[in-house]
Amino acid sequence: MPAEFDGKIKTPGILLLALLSCLLLPAPSLGLTLAQKLVETFHMMDLNQLYTVLFCLWFLALGAIEYLVLRWVWRRWFSLER
Repeated sequence: MPAEFDGKIKTPGILLLALLSCLLLPAPSLGLTLAQKLVETFHMMDLNQLYTVLFCLWFLALGAIEYLVLRWVWRRWFSLER
């Protein structure tokens, strides 16, 4: 497979994995008192802003973990370079 094609296929693959993570994995749910305390601590406008930031961080972390696990599996069992 040419190097140019490999570079063009990685980005959509990572975005597809991120979409699957968003659809399949549950996001954390905070209690009302903890959420209000975090809003006050980080000087946010409301709970919507807190949950937007929380979901972005959550899915970034899950995407990074998922990418590392899939890369390890690919290199361990499916890669032709040995």
